[in-house]
Amino acid sequence: MEALLGLIPCLIIIGIIILIVLFSAVKVVKEYERAVIFRLGKYAGPPRGPGLFFIIPFVDQLTKVDLRTITLDVPSQEAITRDNVTLKVNAVAYFRVFFPDKAIIQVEDYRRATWQIAQTTLRNVIGQSELDELLSHREKINEQLQQIIDEQTEPWGVKVSIVEIKDVELPQTMQRAMAMQAEAERQKRAKIIHASGEYEASKTLGEAGAVMSKNPVTLQLRYLSTLSEIAAERNSTIIFPLPVDTIANFVKMLYDRDNTDSNG
Repeated sequence: MEALLGLIPCLIIIGIIILIVLFSAVKVVKEYERAVIFRLGKYAGPPRGPGLFFIIPFVDQLTKVDLRTITLDVPSQEAITRDNVTLKVNAVAYFRVFFPDKAIIQVEDYRRATWQIAQTTLRNVIGQSELDELLSHREKINEQLQQIIDEQTEPWGVKVSIVEIKDVELPQTMQRAMAMQAEAERQKRAKIIHASGEYEASKTLGEAGAVMSKNPVTLQLRYLSTLSEIAAERNSTIIFPLPVDTIANFVKMLYDRDNTDSNG
Protein backbone atom coordinates (compact mmCIF):
# COMPACT_ATOMS: atom_id res chain seq x y z
CA MET A 1 0.00 0.00 0.00
CA GLU A 2 2.76 2.31 0.87
CA ALA A 3 4.42 1.49 -2.47
CA LEU A 4 1.27 2.45 -4.36
CA LEU A 5 1.06 5.69 -2.47
CA GLY A 6 4.66 6.40 -3.41
CA LEU A 7 3.86 5.84 -7.10
CA ILE A 8 0.98 8.34 -7.19
CA PRO A 9 3.22 11.46 -7.50
CA CYS A 10 5.14 9.78 -10.29
CA LEU A 11 1.92 8.89 -12.11
CA ILE A 12 0.69 12.45 -11.75
CA ILE A 13 3.92 13.79 -13.19
CA ILE A 14 3.78 11.32 -16.09
CA GLY A 15 0.16 12.28 -16.75
CA ILE A 16 1.05 15.95 -16.83
CA ILE A 17 3.89 15.25 -19.26
CA ILE A 18 1.54 13.27 -21.50
CA LEU A 19 -1.01 16.12 -21.49
CA ILE A 20 1.70 18.64 -22.37
CA VAL A 21 2.86 16.45 -25.24
CA LEU A 22 -0.70 16.03 -26.51
CA PHE A 23 -1.39 19.75 -26.32
CA SER A 24 1.85 20.52 -28.14
CA ALA A 25 0.86 18.06 -30.86
CA VAL A 26 -2.43 19.87 -31.55
CA LYS A 27 -2.16 22.91 -33.77
CA VAL A 28 -4.79 25.32 -35.09
CA VAL A 29 -4.25 27.54 -38.11
CA LYS A 30 -6.59 30.40 -38.99
CA GLU A 31 -8.37 30.77 -42.32
CA TYR A 32 -5.86 33.33 -43.63
CA GLU A 33 -2.79 31.36 -42.46
CA ARG A 34 -0.85 28.31 -43.59
CA ALA A 35 1.63 26.23 -41.60
CA VAL A 36 4.98 25.20 -43.09
CA ILE A 37 6.33 22.15 -41.24
CA PHE A 38 9.93 20.95 -41.03
CA ARG A 39 10.50 17.43 -39.71
CA LEU A 40 13.99 17.01 -38.32
CA GLY A 41 15.04 20.01 -40.43
CA LYS A 42 13.53 18.65 -43.66
CA TYR A 43 10.53 20.22 -45.35
CA ALA A 44 7.45 18.05 -44.73
CA GLY A 45 5.07 19.56 -47.24
CA PRO A 46 2.55 20.50 -48.35
CA PRO A 47 1.62 23.47 -46.10
CA ARG A 48 -1.10 22.65 -43.56
CA GLY A 49 -4.28 24.50 -42.78
CA PRO A 50 -6.62 26.07 -42.22
CA GLY A 51 -8.15 24.34 -39.20
CA LEU A 52 -7.00 21.69 -36.73
CA PHE A 53 -4.17 19.21 -37.34
CA PHE A 54 -1.51 17.28 -35.45
CA ILE A 55 2.26 17.32 -35.51
CA ILE A 56 4.91 15.17 -33.87
CA PRO A 57 6.10 17.00 -30.76
CA PHE A 58 9.82 17.74 -30.50
CA VAL A 59 10.29 16.43 -34.04
CA ASP A 60 8.24 18.80 -36.18
CA GLN A 61 8.97 22.53 -36.31
CA LEU A 62 6.10 24.75 -37.46
CA THR A 63 6.15 28.23 -39.05
CA LYS A 64 2.94 30.14 -39.79
CA VAL A 65 2.66 32.33 -42.90
CA ASP A 66 0.05 35.07 -43.31
CA LEU A 67 -1.68 34.94 -46.72
CA ARG A 68 -3.45 38.29 -46.46
CA THR A 69 -2.48 41.30 -48.57
CA ILE A 70 0.29 43.23 -46.87
CA THR A 71 0.72 47.00 -47.15
CA LEU A 72 4.37 48.00 -47.47
CA ASP A 73 5.38 51.64 -47.10
CA VAL A 74 8.47 52.47 -49.14
CA PRO A 75 10.26 55.35 -47.36
CA SER A 76 11.26 58.53 -49.15
CA GLN A 77 14.08 57.91 -51.61
CA GLU A 78 16.38 60.59 -53.02
CA ALA A 79 16.94 60.06 -56.72
CA ILE A 80 18.14 61.93 -59.81
CA THR A 81 15.92 61.84 -62.89
CA ARG A 82 17.22 61.35 -66.42
CA ASP A 83 17.09 65.12 -66.98
CA ASN A 84 19.26 65.73 -63.86
CA VAL A 85 16.60 66.85 -61.39
CA THR A 86 17.16 65.79 -57.78
CA LEU A 87 13.96 64.90 -55.95
CA LYS A 88 12.53 62.72 -53.17
CA VAL A 89 9.88 60.11 -53.85
CA ASN A 90 8.02 57.71 -51.59
CA ALA A 91 5.61 54.94 -52.52
CA VAL A 92 3.38 52.18 -51.20
CA ALA A 93 3.27 48.56 -52.37
CA TYR A 94 0.65 45.83 -51.87
CA PHE A 95 1.69 42.18 -51.97
CA ARG A 96 0.68 38.77 -50.65
CA VAL A 97 2.19 35.32 -50.31
CA PHE A 98 0.86 32.71 -52.76
CA PHE A 99 3.34 29.91 -51.97
CA PRO A 100 4.05 29.74 -48.22
CA ASP A 101 6.74 27.06 -48.60
CA LYS A 102 8.77 29.21 -51.02
CA ALA A 103 8.37 32.29 -48.81
CA ILE A 104 10.00 30.39 -45.93
CA ILE A 105 12.55 28.24 -47.79
CA GLN A 106 13.77 30.54 -50.58
CA VAL A 107 14.35 33.73 -48.57
CA GLU A 108 15.21 34.48 -44.96
CA ASP A 109 12.64 37.27 -44.42
CA TYR A 110 10.29 37.80 -47.35
CA ARG A 111 8.85 41.03 -45.92
CA ARG A 112 12.22 42.70 -45.49
CA ALA A 113 13.46 41.37 -48.82
CA THR A 114 10.42 42.77 -50.66
CA TRP A 115 10.91 46.09 -48.86
CA GLN A 116 14.55 46.31 -49.98
CA ILE A 117 13.70 45.37 -53.57
CA ALA A 118 10.98 48.04 -53.67
CA GLN A 119 13.44 50.74 -52.53
CA THR A 120 16.14 49.94 -55.06
CA THR A 121 13.64 49.50 -57.91
CA LEU A 122 12.04 52.86 -57.10
CA ARG A 123 15.40 54.64 -57.35
CA ASN A 124 16.30 52.87 -60.59
CA VAL A 125 12.99 53.62 -62.32
CA ILE A 126 13.09 57.28 -61.25
CA GLY A 127 16.63 57.53 -62.62
CA GLN A 128 15.42 56.28 -66.01
CA SER A 129 12.47 58.71 -66.19
CA GLU A 130 12.25 62.43 -66.87
CA LEU A 131 10.54 64.87 -64.51
CA ASP A 132 7.65 65.65 -66.87
CA GLU A 133 7.01 61.95 -67.36
CA LEU A 134 7.02 61.39 -63.61
CA LEU A 135 4.48 64.15 -63.03
CA SER A 136 2.16 63.57 -65.99
CA HIS A 137 2.43 59.79 -66.63
CA ARG A 138 2.56 58.43 -63.09
CA GLU A 139 0.31 55.47 -63.92
CA LYS A 140 2.83 54.23 -66.49
CA ILE A 141 5.67 54.43 -63.95
CA ASN A 142 3.53 52.67 -61.31
CA GLU A 143 2.89 49.82 -63.72
CA GLN A 144 6.59 49.59 -64.54
CA LEU A 145 7.47 49.45 -60.84
CA GLN A 146 4.91 46.71 -60.21
CA GLN A 147 6.20 44.55 -63.06
CA ILE A 148 9.87 44.84 -62.05
CA ILE A 149 9.29 44.17 -58.34
CA ASP A 150 6.90 41.28 -59.07
CA GLU A 151 9.43 39.58 -61.36
CA GLN A 152 12.09 39.74 -58.66
CA THR A 153 9.85 38.47 -55.84
CA GLU A 154 8.21 35.67 -57.86
CA PRO A 155 10.86 33.04 -56.87
CA TRP A 156 9.94 33.70 -53.23
CA GLY A 157 6.26 32.90 -53.79
CA VAL A 158 5.35 36.58 -53.32
CA LYS A 159 2.96 38.37 -55.71
CA VAL A 160 3.17 42.18 -55.88
CA SER A 161 -0.20 43.44 -57.11
CA ILE A 162 -0.01 47.25 -56.83
CA VAL A 163 2.75 49.84 -56.50
CA GLU A 164 1.75 53.50 -56.19
CA ILE A 165 3.98 56.58 -55.98
CA LYS A 166 2.51 58.75 -53.22
CA ASP A 167 4.49 62.00 -53.05
CA VAL A 168 7.08 63.70 -55.23
CA GLU A 169 9.08 66.35 -53.35
CA LEU A 170 10.78 68.86 -55.66
CA PRO A 171 13.51 71.36 -54.73
CA GLN A 172 12.38 74.94 -54.06
CA THR A 173 14.21 76.25 -57.15
CA MET A 174 12.41 73.73 -59.36
CA GLN A 175 9.05 74.61 -57.81
CA ARG A 176 9.60 78.31 -58.55
CA ALA A 177 10.69 77.54 -62.12
CA MET A 178 7.60 75.40 -62.70
CA ALA A 179 5.36 78.12 -61.25
CA MET A 180 6.88 80.69 -63.61
CA GLN A 181 6.43 78.31 -66.54
CA ALA A 182 2.78 77.72 -65.63
CA GLU A 183 2.18 81.48 -65.33
CA ALA A 184 3.79 82.06 -68.73
CA GLU A 185 1.55 79.39 -70.26
CA ARG A 186 -1.56 81.02 -68.77
CA GLN A 187 -0.53 84.45 -70.10
CA LYS A 188 0.11 82.92 -73.51
CA ARG A 189 -3.36 81.37 -73.63
CA ALA A 190 -4.96 84.62 -72.42
CA LYS A 191 -3.23 86.64 -75.16
CA ILE A 192 -4.23 84.12 -77.82
CA ILE A 193 -7.86 84.22 -76.69
CA HIS A 194 -7.81 88.05 -76.55
CA ALA A 195 -6.28 88.30 -80.05
CA SER A 196 -8.84 85.82 -81.40
CA GLY A 197 -11.65 87.90 -79.89
CA GLU A 198 -10.26 91.11 -81.38
CA TYR A 199 -10.00 89.45 -84.79
CA GLU A 200 -13.59 88.22 -84.68
CA ALA A 201 -14.79 91.65 -83.50
CA SER A 202 -12.92 93.42 -86.32
CA LYS A 203 -14.51 91.07 -88.87
CA THR A 204 -17.97 91.78 -87.48
CA LEU A 205 -17.37 95.55 -87.41
CA GLY A 206 -16.11 95.45 -91.00
CA GLU A 207 -19.22 93.63 -92.15
CA ALA A 208 -21.43 96.09 -90.25
CA GLY A 209 -19.58 99.04 -91.77
CA ALA A 210 -20.07 97.62 -95.26
CA VAL A 211 -23.82 97.27 -94.66
CA MET A 212 -24.11 100.83 -93.28
CA SER A 213 -22.17 102.31 -96.21
CA LYS A 214 -24.65 100.82 -98.65
CA ASN A 215 -27.71 102.12 -96.76
CA PRO A 216 -27.24 105.43 -94.82
CA VAL A 217 -30.58 104.93 -93.08
CA THR A 218 -29.05 102.17 -90.99
CA LEU A 219 -26.51 104.67 -89.67
CA GLN A 220 -29.32 107.00 -88.52
CA LEU A 221 -31.09 104.05 -86.87
CA ARG A 222 -27.88 103.23 -85.10
CA TYR A 223 -27.69 106.83 -83.84
CA LEU A 224 -31.23 106.59 -82.46
CA SER A 225 -30.50 103.23 -80.81
CA THR A 226 -27.39 104.67 -79.16
CA LEU A 227 -29.40 107.70 -77.92
CA SER A 228 -32.02 105.42 -76.35
CA GLU A 229 -29.29 103.51 -74.54
CA ILE A 230 -27.63 106.69 -73.31
CA ALA A 231 -30.95 108.20 -72.22
CA ALA A 232 -31.40 105.34 -69.76
CA GLU A 233 -28.85 107.19 -67.59
CA ARG A 234 -30.52 110.35 -66.27
CA ASN A 235 -27.31 112.19 -65.36
CA SER A 236 -25.94 112.22 -68.87
CA THR A 237 -25.04 114.95 -71.34
CA ILE A 238 -25.91 113.90 -74.86
CA ILE A 239 -24.05 115.35 -77.84
CA PHE A 240 -25.83 114.38 -81.01
CA PRO A 241 -23.56 114.37 -84.08
CA LEU A 242 -24.97 115.78 -87.33
CA PRO A 243 -23.87 114.69 -90.77
CA VAL A 244 -21.59 117.17 -92.54
CA ASP A 245 -23.92 117.29 -95.55
CA THR A 246 -26.80 118.53 -93.40
CA ILE A 247 -24.72 121.31 -91.89
CA ALA A 248 -23.42 122.35 -95.35
CA ASN A 249 -26.94 122.61 -96.77
CA PHE A 250 -28.05 124.69 -93.77
CA VAL A 251 -25.10 127.09 -94.19
CA LYS A 252 -25.76 127.42 -97.93
CA MET A 253 -29.41 128.23 -97.28
CA LEU A 254 -28.44 131.04 -94.84
CA TYR A 255 -25.89 132.39 -97.31
CA ASP A 256 -28.44 132.49 -100.17
CA ARG A 257 -30.98 134.32 -97.95
CA ASP A 258 -28.43 136.96 -96.96
CA ASN A 259 -27.56 137.60 -100.63
CA THR A 260 -31.22 137.93 -101.53
CA ASP A 261 -31.81 140.48 -98.77
CA SER A 262 -28.78 142.54 -99.77
CA ASN A 263 -29.81 142.63 -103.45
CA GLY A 264 -33.35 143.63 -102.55
